Amino acid sequence: MISAISHLARLGRAGFVLAREGVFALVDPAPLPPAARLGLKAARLIERPTAEGAEGRLATALTKLGPTYVKLGQFLATRPDVVGIKLARGLESLQDKMAPFPRDEAEAVVTAALGKPLKEAFAWFGPAVAAASIAQVHRAEVDTPDGRKPVAVKVLRPGIEQRFRVDIDAFTFAARRAESMSAEARRLRMMETVATLRRSVALEMDLRLEAAALSEMAENTKRDPDFRVPAVDWDRTAKDVLTLDWIEGTPLHDRAKLEAKGFDLKHLSRAVIQTFLRHALRDGFFHADMHPGNLFVDDAGQLVFVDFGIMGRLGPKERRFLAEILYGFITRNYQRVAEVHFEAGYVPSHHSVEAFAQAIRAIGEPIHSRAADEISMAKLLMLLFEVTGLFDMRTRPELLLLQKTMVVVEGVARALDPKLDMWTVADPVVREWVERHLGPAGRIEDAAEGAAEVGRALSGVPGLMSRGAAMMEHIDAITRDGLVLAPETVAAIGAAEQKRGRWTAIALWAIALLLGLVVWRVL
Repeated sequence: MISAISHLARLGRAGFVLAREGVFALVDPAPLPPAARLGLKAARLIERPTAEGAEGRLATALTKLGPTYVKLGQFLATRPDVVGIKLARGLESLQDKMAPFPRDEAEAVVTAALGKPLKEAFAWFGPAVAAASIAQVHRAEVDTPDGRKPVAVKVLRPGIEQRFRVDIDAFTFAARRAESMSAEARRLRMMETVATLRRSVALEMDLRLEAAALSEMAENTKRDPDFRVPAVDWDRTAKDVLTLDWIEGTPLHDRAKLEAKGFDLKHLSRAVIQTFLRHALRDGFFHADMHPGNLFVDDAGQLVFVDFGIMGRLGPKERRFLAEILYGFITRNYQRVAEVHFEAGYVPSHHSVEAFAQAIRAIGEPIHSRAADEISMAKLLMLLFEVTGLFDMRTRPELLLLQKTMVVVEGVARALDPKLDMWTVADPVVREWVERHLGPAGRIEDAAEGAAEVGRALSGVPGLMSRGAAMMEHIDAITRDGLVLAPETVAAIGAAEQKRGRWTAIALWAIALLLGLVVWRVL
């Protein structure tokens, strides 16, 4: 009861700030019940005048509510199915920029995390150069056999874990109430959305996991052209501290500086798209926070990504889904695009594949009537997810994160080259994956993996049959000699004489299930 009151108090404060900033002007009152419409009118009485656009109001309100709400806004930007496409676009511009916390607090965190005095860990430790909701970055120097080397030190904000825990508990409370009252909330899986946010934030707050993500991507991409990641200094990394190579590079959003340094902007634009698709399709592991502030190009012309706190993963099924739908749209094979949705289990089987293909054709055909530089892959996926909602496709958070990242990547690439032909640039990466995994070589690999699965299943049959035989002997002994029971059990059975046949029924069911399992495993 007390926790419910505290959650309501926190949510009430958030509601007041949202009302004050005019966020409720974004809500369409038409579908609401009369009581909700009345509440909406009351909330709008305290709006303050603002020249901001409708979408900008929400970003402003979330920034005022603090770091947890900023993270919530960034996360909801990946859920156009929840907040709507227009609002999701507005939230994409939400910047995770906060005032830095004092340098002496950062030094105390580093000392405690590394278990040694700051001067032993670093030859020099400077002020913060960037600050976000969860951590801030300091420039520092370390002594090496080759002399002093600059490094970037990411330090977790003191007390941030408790603050996030309290706020996300309130979000969970609100999501649970919404799902208990609304079928639409259950379809949108609001509880799962909050749980995903909780997991995402928990991962971001353990900087060792970010270090591991950097290490994994470095291993995946060691032979990639045009791309590298900063190296991790594991000796100076802990849960609350991450130390990396300092990156000397030009931000990708600084077009004038890139041109002044003589970089080929069209080449960089292509490299951004192909690098992202290569990571998503080939590795199933991609940087999911690719806003321009996290993307640099070094003096050698290589792309360098930083801030690996938010990463996306795609399993084999999701990678195949992505590749096949992109390839299907490129080749105008809408029937295959529809079939892929059903094969992946994303659209319930009671729907018609042909009807779904017709809906997909309505998305694809207008694309082919436009100039190549007007076609947006991100918009295509957004429209696709819109249509799938009509066919009861349940929300796939990993695909929405992919779509959101693609929106950002596409924006970065088009800022470098406004005439970018997305399909021509994407085609070699997508085609290579399709030929490698869906062509003859891929089918042979699939067959080999299937044979291995059958072999593993058959290898387990002897043990299964042995256990079955032992169980049969045990049942035979029970029917021949009776059960050896404790006095308490005997008394209980005596008190329930009418239920004596239950053991026989259980034994028979066990035998039937065992035999069925053996047959299934053999077949």
